[in-house]
Amino acid sequence: MGLKKGPVLLMFAILLPAIFAACPVAAADARTEAVPVERSEGLPARGLIDLRSNFSDGAYDVETLVRMAKDRGFSVVIINDHDRAAMEYGLAPLRNVVKKREEKGSVNRWGASAWLQAIREAEKKHPDMVVIPGTESAPFYHWTGSPVRGDLTAWNHERRILTIGLDSAEDYQSLPVLHNGFTTRWMGMALPGIFAFLAALAAGAVMIRWKGLYRIAGIGVVAVSLVFLVNSDPFRSSPFDPYSGDQGIAPWQLLIDDVHGKGGLTFWNHVETQSGVRDMGPVKVHTAPHPEVLDESTRYTGFAVLYGDTVTVSEPGGLWDRVLSDYCRGYREHPAWGIATAHYHREGEAGEQLGNFQTGFFVEKLSRRDVLEALRTGKTYAYRGSFPKYARLDEFSVSPADGGKRAISGEQIVLKGNPVIRIRVSGDAESPASVSVRLIRSGELVRVFEGPLPLEVSYEDEYFRPGERAYYRMDMQGHGTLVSNPIFVDYRMNLEVKQATGG
Repeated sequence: MGLKKGPVLLMFAILLPAIFAACPVAAADARTEAVPVERSEGLPARGLIDLRSNFSDGAYDVETLVRMAKDRGFSVVIINDHDRAAMEYGLAPLRNVVKKREEKGSVNRWGASAWLQAIREAEKKHPDMVVIPGTESAPFYHWTGSPVRGDLTAWNHERRILTIGLDSAEDYQSLPVLHNGFTTRWMGMALPGIFAFLAALAAGAVMIRWKGLYRIAGIGVVAVSLVFLVNSDPFRSSPFDPYSGDQGIAPWQLLIDDVHGKGGLTFWNHVETQSGVRDMGPVKVHTAPHPEVLDESTRYTGFAVLYGDTVTVSEPGGLWDRVLSDYCRGYREHPAWGIATAHYHREGEAGEQLGNFQTGFFVEKLSRRDVLEALRTGKTYAYRGSFPKYARLDEFSVSPADGGKRAISGEQIVLKGNPVIRIRVSGDAESPASVSVRLIRSGELVRVFEGPLPLEVSYEDEYFRPGERAYYRMDMQGHGTLVSNPIFVDYRMNLEVKQATGG
């Protein structure tokens, strides 16, 4: 059945987060000069996450993106095209029949199989590169207002989640995202209405066999029943609809759980976006900053700790620390890891270029499996700079004061005494005279170190709390912004302490 526009005028737009200045770093009273060191071997692999190809709203094909990244010294590329870029508005009571739909290019519009094949071919052409599929998902939005009154507003469409690592076309076609195609997964929700309309359809079919007015009435009953059957939308792609108001975190949690069940990873993207509230012609769009989703949702892999807006959730004692502290207390099953997301569409857009937003991967070998495992377990760091200038986290580790095995980002270590934290950061030839590195313990700013790049820090923290789980993380400001993932520390009471206390 063709779509009837009626009086509805809808302009669809895919929102782009604005690009603002780098995240400011607070000063601290306690400062320690750092010691310059030479660049070490066994360096982390550098990668780019959240690149758009011409399968959605990017300017370049997949192979061109991979070649550009390779030419600029990167070895990991994660493509995050839109899985479905569509919005609809329909008139009651036939919202799924009398409606206006606007849709732009996306993985599922042009074909997930073709998109995955393009990624495989690019990786085959560049065997020294790791190329991983992913999408950016907008699983839900809801309408308020009216096109007649001129206040029609789409809420929270810019609450986006990156999916990473799903490998089959069916995985993407079955994502629980509004307007994502046909599935029988939620058919049970429409069954009561379907049975009623099927009964009416059967009655109408019987009446058509009769003569006169009964036949005419039967034709009418059949026609109306068919219209309402279509309007019941039994093959919807999501159990939610955009007309029933705010559904809280549930639509996004459903997507997270779906991807998790398929073996993929999920990262909240640009949760402090400043570009989500504006007019788009006769339609208003409204997505306020939403950092609270990091606390409200569970089972997600992580979030964009660096991207094109100012980020505050990573400040000491902020929301990220609250989430990590909840994990340490056993209130959360998983910690939240930080990555950098590029939101890259084309060179020079909003003054950005490929390579400004980097994620480093601590992997023993360069493979898709190892890169995905590094993302899953937090063995990464995030960096925002101005390519080709860069800073790199060569080491961030915690170890016992008397030596022994070190733990790196994403890992856990058991200690019976004070921890020793080692940080080593290097940079390009145009590194500034000095950078500032902050060491953060369980949300508390412990120490600020200053010195030129490359630099090395070795610091013994006089902190020992038997029976407690703590964590350390660090960030750097001065030659771009660099943010590590946490290292978790379990403190165990040693034998001497037990004897002294009678334990």
